[in-house]
Amino acid sequence: MISRELVKKLKKIEIYTSRLANDQLAGSYHSVFKGRGMAFSEVRQYQPGDDVRFIDWNVSARMSDTYVKVFTEEREMTVMLLVDLSASERFGSVAKPKIETVAEVAALLAFSAIKNNDRVGLILFTDRIERFVPPKKKGRSHVMRVVTEILNAAPEGRGTDLGVALDLLGGIGKRRTVAFLISDFIAEEYEKPLKVVAAKHDLIPIQVVDPREDDLPDVGLALVEDLETGEIVEVDTSNLDVRAEYAREAQKQRASREHLFKRLQLDHVTIRTDRDYVRPLTELFRLRQRRLTGYR
Repeated sequence: MISRELVKKLKKIEIYTSRLANDQLAGSYHSVFKGRGMAFSEVRQYQPGDDVRFIDWNVSARMSDTYVKVFTEEREMTVMLLVDLSASERFGSVAKPKIETVAEVAALLAFSAIKNNDRVGLILFTDRIERFVPPKKKGRSHVMRVVTEILNAAPEGRGTDLGVALDLLGGIGKRRTVAFLISDFIAEEYEKPLKVVAAKHDLIPIQVVDPREDDLPDVGLALVEDLETGEIVEVDTSNLDVRAEYAREAQKQRASREHLFKRLQLDHVTIRTDRDYVRPLTELFRLRQRRLTGYR
């Protein structure tokens, strides 16, 4: 059952992310995520500027003129969205919880993929697989199904196991796939499945972070709950040393993840719920394009 509030959210997300995909991201997406290769399309008369390597000498001899072969890109690329639905994704200290930012990012990527004639699939996971939507090329309706599945989910699990989602991707992906792993990465022991999947697929981690996960506010004595385990502890947030240690530990964990992604040569990006997410995604695509084309 879809509530009236959810319908309003879906409509807002559709309007906003569809426009962004058209105006800002779709072109960059096309250039940095290539299809399977080039397929012969036709021959036509040579025009100034055509690559002489593509001259069809047999046809040119028969027609007593110069003809070149024309190729088109074979896309039919598969894009998989691996979305973390663990309880920590429901946390939010700003206007919205992390899961809503996750849904918007997923919609933006899905619209960009669909506009480039790619197939989009979805894996929802916690400490188990919650839902699998097979890759399809169905346009707007399929994108909105993906977003609805994310926002309307009622997960059975609370924890995070990145390995179960990565293992499923490794099992179903027969050919190379572009996979966006969207999570807050509050998890353990996921280096091995990351490494295995990255060797087969184009894996891109997208970390979604709430600002309070980096800095603890001074609100005096507070009861803090771990949403994934249910554990509740009392914390004196007015203590400067406590807040400093919290910030140091958050930075340490972030640096450890960054180091892992770089060591595995994974393009990755961090998105904050209190900031625009289009700019870091655009920057990711720009840097990726520069690396792929060899420009500095």
